Amino acid sequence: MSPLPDSRRLLMGMAKKLFDDEEAAPAPHDVAPRLTTHALHALRMSRSREKILANLEEMYREAFDRARQANDLQQQASLDFAYRREQLYFEILLDVRDAMERRA
Repeated sequence: MSPLPDSRRLLMGMAKKLFDDEEAAPAPHDVAPRLTTHALHALRMSRSREKILANLEEMYREAFDRARQANDLQQQASLDFAYRREQLYFEILLDVRDAMERRA
């Protein structure tokens, strides 16, 4: 006598309960995920361009200072390149965000 059939029945019962139409239906107060087109039109992005780029600079500055204290020239060069690359990516994304907000 194996406990497997009982376990299988228990799991199937839980799955049916989980996917029951009444329990799985979205509640009226549920909010769609933030990155839907409706949400992008309805919500103003909270962080300014300056704050995002300042946070990026602060993060890399701390890592660069640690590499400088360790006298790790290779890490400093790597961080310098990574910072400039990430800054460019963020500026492009922020331009897209600004254009979408103007369109709304």
